[in-house]
Amino acid sequence: MTGGAAALLLMTILAGALMARIALGKSHGEETCGDGVGISQTTGAKEIQADAAMAMTSQAGVMLALADGIGRENTGKVCARLAVDAVLDSFEPYHELHNPEYFFRTAFMEANSRIQKTIGQRRGGASLAAVFCGGGFIHYAMAGDIRIALWRNHEIIPLSKGQTMDVLAIQAYREGRLSRQEAIWSIDEKRIWNYVGRDGFEELELCERPIRIKPGDKILMMSRGIFEELSWSEIEDILEGRETAKVLTGRLVEAAIAKNDPEMENGSVLLLNIKAEAADEKDKFRV
Repeated sequence: MTGGAAALLLMTILAGALMARIALGKSHGEETCGDGVGISQTTGAKEIQADAAMAMTSQAGVMLALADGIGRENTGKVCARLAVDAVLDSFEPYHELHNPEYFFRTAFMEANSRIQKTIGQRRGGASLAAVFCGGGFIHYAMAGDIRIALWRNHEIIPLSKGQTMDVLAIQAYREGRLSRQEAIWSIDEKRIWNYVGRDGFEELELCERPIRIKPGDKILMMSRGIFEELSWSEIEDILEGRETAKVLTGRLVEAAIAKNDPEMENGSVLLLNIKAEAADEKDKFRV
């Protein structure tokens, strides 16, 4: 058996094992967070769903994780699941999380290591985002291109920028490392330059400062199949609804599908509703 065939066989076996974990209810899942968390997905125009989205509650707070897999056949699917599992496996032992930035760096490096060890020489990886809510604050980290936003007071507030070439060009222009014309030439380049599973991966997009939680906040995470199809105003209108998080995520997915885009990517939405008592508590967190 050739090395490539062996690697493909290993990933097929792993994918089956991961699906078995889901079927047996042994994986981290949205059900651990009650009605406050909703997760909905669509394959879009693709044959394989290569996104993974999960959430976990603990005494430390709530951890949300969303990954958009990169790779052919089952490679992207396996990479996304490995990435999300790495974050939640790292979070599970915590009773308190005092240094979210350190946690994110170590968890994302673990995701990177797991992917590289699993896929070998095959090309693959995942855009990965994680949001931690605890101690009255929101913290996030992201590698690749996942959208993270906060809905507050009837308004959507984008948080993450994305690690794509256009964002990198704008940053370089602001720092004087790129001319205005060069930045303009790069404005339509959406190629991802960083993701877990990539050789040389090390840089994360981190929130500049923690965001204090307020009653009624909604935290939103989306992959390409959703944020490329819906405008911020369309998303904002849907989140005005008072339905459960699960119903709202379903409505977002349905709205994206209704665009009838023949090239629609996999789409995933993860939504956390913050209840009033959660925003007021310092030692505990409820959703």
